[in-house]
Amino acid sequence: MACATGRTRRRPRTASGERLAALALALVAAAAPTKAARAQTDEIEVYDAAINEPGEFSVELHNNYTPIGRKAADFPGGVVPEHALNGVPEWAYGVADWLELGAYLPVYTLTNAGRLELDGAKLRALFVVPHAKEQHVFYGVNFELSENARHWQPTRNSGEIRPILGVHEGAWDLIVNPILDTGFDGIRQLDFAPAERVAYNFSARWAAALEHYQDYGAVGDLAPLKRQDQTGFAVVDYNGEPDSVELGIGHGFTPASDALVLKLMVTHDF
Repeated sequence: MACATGRTRRRPRTASGERLAALALALVAAAAPTKAARAQTDEIEVYDAAINEPGEFSVELHNNYTPIGRKAADFPGGVVPEHALNGVPEWAYGVADWLELGAYLPVYTLTNAGRLELDGAKLRALFVVPHAKEQHVFYGVNFELSENARHWQPTRNSGEIRPILGVHEGAWDLIVNPILDTGFDGIRQLDFAPAERVAYNFSARWAAALEHYQDYGAVGDLAPLKRQDQTGFAVVDYNGEPDSVELGIGHGFTPASDALVLKLMVTHDF
């Protein structure tokens, strides 16, 4: 599952940030990229363009567990999804009201054989419209670069381009992340793995959401339905200060998806 990986973030970014994001997107696209084969994920989240305030630091612990899933790895030597626990601490710092920098370190897996494996690390730069939570229409783009262990992904290095588009309509949030993943092996090999979220905010602290994660494979050769990842999640969010929690339960609808996935994200703001 290439996920956006489920996410309710914190705050957003500006005009100079938009120009930088556009330039970076063009450069990454020109360099070309994607995954040659689907892999496990450490982060199941939909980005909402909210980021840390300038000077604010946070850590978000991502964990997802697959009680019922695929019994074979997606590539030779890879992680078997069923009964595997994947996770990573995400360290984030607000640089400006339009820019947040982050690091995922270490990415880890507790395999179904009980082995703890280190999977790699990621760096990211998240550009957004400033004060996204206060905007009717909000947007941004996230860039990630990863260093992967051989059992985690089939390419040693990989990247992600994650556009963020959303609307706050009263108590409702509608968000789309049309994600492109890359193994830096050509434009036709870019992996299209979009994610969407519809949330209802009962209050400033509590929300419930439905999320949808997909992986259609390489843009130059989209996979047939039976080989696509199509997974839906029911999610509950608690947005407190300084701690927030997101809990979700997911079900896959195709043979290439995992039948039951649980996710938990815990965030602490410093």
